[in-house]
Amino acid sequence: MAMAIRVFLILLLFLSSTNLGYSLYEDQVGLMDWHQQYIGKVKHALFHTQKTGRKRVLVSTEENVVASLDLRHGEIFWRHVLGTDDVVDGLDIALGKYVITLSSDGSILRAWNLPDGQMVWESSLQGSKASKSILYVPKNLKADKDDLILVFGKGYLHAVSGIDGEVLWKKDFAGESIEVTHIIQSADKIYVAGFFGSSKFYVYGLNADNGELLKNDHTVLPSDTFGELLSVSGDKFVVLDKIRSKIFTINIKNGEIRYKQKPISDLIKDSSGQAVILPTRLPELFALRIDSHVFIIKVTNEDDLVLVDKINNAASLSDALSISEGQHAFAFIQHESSSIHLFVKDVNDWSGDLLKESIIIDHQRGNIDKIFINNYVRTDRSYGFRALMVMEDHSLLLVQQGEIVWSREDGLASVVDVTTSELPVEKEGVSVAKVEQNLFEWLKGHVLKLKGTLMIASPEDVVAIQAMRLRSSEKSKMTRDHNGFRKLLIVLTRAGKVFALHTGDGRVVWSILLHTLRKTEVCEHPVGLNIYQWQVPHHHALDENPSILVVGRCGPSLAAPAVFSFVDAYTGKELKFLRLPHTIAQVIPLPYTDSTEQRLHLIIDINQRAYLYPRTPEAIDILQREFSNVYWYSVEADNGVVRGHALKSNCIQKVVDEYCFDFRDLWSIVFPSESEKIIATATRKSNEVVHTQAKVMTDYDVMYKYVSKNILFVANAAPKARGEIGTATPEEAWLVIYIIDTVTGRILHRMTHHGCQGPVHAVFSENWVVYHYFNLRAHRYEMSVVEVYDQSRADNKDVWKFVLGKHNLTSPMSSYYRPEITTKSQSYFFTHSVKAIEVTLTAKGITSKQLLIGTIGDQVLALDKRFLDPRRTLNPSQAEKEEGIIPLTDSLPIISQSYITHSLKVEGLRGIVTVPAKLESTSLVFAYGVDLFFTQIAPSRTYDSLTEDFSYALLLLTIVALVAAIFVTWVLSERKDLQEKWR
Repeated sequence: MAMAIRVFLILLLFLSSTNLGYSLYEDQVGLMDWHQQYIGKVKHALFHTQKTGRKRVLVSTEENVVASLDLRHGEIFWRHVLGTDDVVDGLDIALGKYVITLSSDGSILRAWNLPDGQMVWESSLQGSKASKSILYVPKNLKADKDDLILVFGKGYLHAVSGIDGEVLWKKDFAGESIEVTHIIQSADKIYVAGFFGSSKFYVYGLNADNGELLKNDHTVLPSDTFGELLSVSGDKFVVLDKIRSKIFTINIKNGEIRYKQKPISDLIKDSSGQAVILPTRLPELFALRIDSHVFIIKVTNEDDLVLVDKINNAASLSDALSISEGQHAFAFIQHESSSIHLFVKDVNDWSGDLLKESIIIDHQRGNIDKIFINNYVRTDRSYGFRALMVMEDHSLLLVQQGEIVWSREDGLASVVDVTTSELPVEKEGVSVAKVEQNLFEWLKGHVLKLKGTLMIASPEDVVAIQAMRLRSSEKSKMTRDHNGFRKLLIVLTRAGKVFALHTGDGRVVWSILLHTLRKTEVCEHPVGLNIYQWQVPHHHALDENPSILVVGRCGPSLAAPAVFSFVDAYTGKELKFLRLPHTIAQVIPLPYTDSTEQRLHLIIDINQRAYLYPRTPEAIDILQREFSNVYWYSVEADNGVVRGHALKSNCIQKVVDEYCFDFRDLWSIVFPSESEKIIATATRKSNEVVHTQAKVMTDYDVMYKYVSKNILFVANAAPKARGEIGTATPEEAWLVIYIIDTVTGRILHRMTHHGCQGPVHAVFSENWVVYHYFNLRAHRYEMSVVEVYDQSRADNKDVWKFVLGKHNLTSPMSSYYRPEITTKSQSYFFTHSVKAIEVTLTAKGITSKQLLIGTIGDQVLALDKRFLDPRRTLNPSQAEKEEGIIPLTDSLPIISQSYITHSLKVEGLRGIVTVPAKLESTSLVFAYGVDLFFTQIAPSRTYDSLTEDFSYALLLLTIVALVAAIFVTWVLSERKDLQEKWR
């Protein structure tokens, strides 16, 4: 038997070393998580299609991304995500090998290596005045250095060397009070044109070698101008007058200014709408939009204006593209029901079309915002064209030969809000079809698994193993699983489009561009605000689909009209939409549902009124029953005021509306504006589950968590410490944090951090709050924790009374009683700046908590809540060690294996969302920014299930081996006993 035990221990050790490791193996990445990369809505695009090298398109986006895309497949060759304030103003190519970007209002110029995206050089351009930024890369400039790059920004014109980024010379225009609009190249001279006011037009001539002023001239136009000056050639410009009835043509000839004006009515008969000059750049031409018509107008050599063509229902026009010596082409789009018509015309020959194609495009992509074209030579030596289209939903399409070559859903780079929905229940008799495998494939798969287990798999084998696991996994089924891992992530984007993403593999299940959030004459500047769960039918109601509510408004201000959209969570169909007769300042989901499982919502407007939705008699009855139990709060950060509210009575107005209510202010807290400014707030999630209120301490002492959903955390900063780090001295900076009961308005806890400032990121869970800030005295970031306990339950410290039921936990409580609370707090140094903080959620709240920290490096770090226990001491007692208290250190540890994003980055990280699974040990995590990332984490390990990669075959082999070993050792033992008896 000793030999059997020895064999058993060896096999057990082998099993523990192969299957119970905490870290992921290389072939396990992608099984429980997925990562998607995006770039955002494109605003600049340059094609690079030389005969040698890869064909690519260079883009910059509204998410401050500079990227190089494969022109054949749309994949990202390289990408750089700049800071949130580092907005890209210009994009160009210099010396045929550098991508030049101008950003931060014309103050940062960078050169990137075209093939691999490595930064070559960066120049910081100084200035003293906010102004328009212009990037101009001259072509064949006859100067001492033919690699000159001209940049105007912050009131200065800089000449920068394209080789090393050295500033060769600069010219100050800030003192001239000139608003520079264009840079013009002429031989070895540079002309700078701009306005003083809105009617005085100035031109300055500069020496390209040293920036010396050669001449300047100006003229005064007969009236003020409207809109930006548009260049139609190197020395000709057009602009509208202030009332948009005339067109000024300005000609600069050797620095001398001439202008002409012509009424629009002389060019276009019966033009009743307001005219706008489109920013499309065409040689000797410009486009004028009036209502839904676009007029192409030519500027002659004598500066006269001639109407060339009229385009009806033109959605978008491209800039001109030079296709040969003296030949230019441009494209425009016309919409027609579900298809679009693409036209490419020769600028100098309007008699025919260089290209005319019809393309069918999903109407859920909306209209075309921008179009960029590129040409290529066909086998018959004729010219072909490809078009890069930026859609209304921020997606990107490449069209060639009447077909969509590839598309990118880059609207997902601008997620505004996230909610989740359960998948439908799998009906009996319905199952996912399984692919039958032949014997050879079965053996091949097991050989690959064996090689992976023995760690002798090649890189190709690792890829094959991962693909095999993904195929065999049921994680992408469109039905619920018993562990609750499969769900729909429903996201709202800045474009007003809603996507449903499957948590299994991240694919788009459905998407819809909401009618209420599209730009129309009624709603010119739609803004999507939030997304809420509207109707969540019980699992037995299989004939009902859940639905979501999308809230938006027709403008960025609070006074803009509000809009609602109701969307089916399974199909993506818009059930109905509403244009509300009132505004939206706050949306309050109430914890009540009607008989159809629709959740009640209160909409607070700017006129201090509350509106109930859904507008049904049943909803009114429910609210009337709970009328006295409805409380909410509002935070006026600009005024430094926090208020508590309750419903009062029906609105008193001319038109009776039984769903409208006036409300009253119950309390208000006004913070002293001369010493404190509100910079952050946090509250508990409404769906968080607390497993137990009692917390057993050392020596069986019991403390009771002060658990309330009506608690608000407020962080205030000194007025001088509201800005960026370093704008205030330690003596001028402090943080004051408050914990407030939002029903009574009582301040439960107040604490001051001297010498500290924001930004503050906080998360509230159960009875504790964790917040992150910067300590100016220590020159380091800090994280603090505050735990709140209920002292009114002090009589219940005896655990045996609690077990036997002899306690007062069932005694009535009221929010109006002054709570007897105590707090415990502690602060720790933290080495990272933080973008977001979230906490894991589980189904029953039993599993230990982990803080999910979005770092400045765009990764997500999982930090055990035990490290932020305020009871940590330098030398914990044996009982405290048994309780799990970690010895005190001044800094929080950062373990590389604790990054749940592994080696990946969620570029432009903005938010983290956690969702509980049905399996208590597991929490689902979704992080979004320019990229998307999803994973499953188990803060206390998967103690309630076996992992997906658990080797049942190896377990069976172990059992067989043990049985065989027992049998062999039994036979050997019997023989040995028999031999000893014969002696």
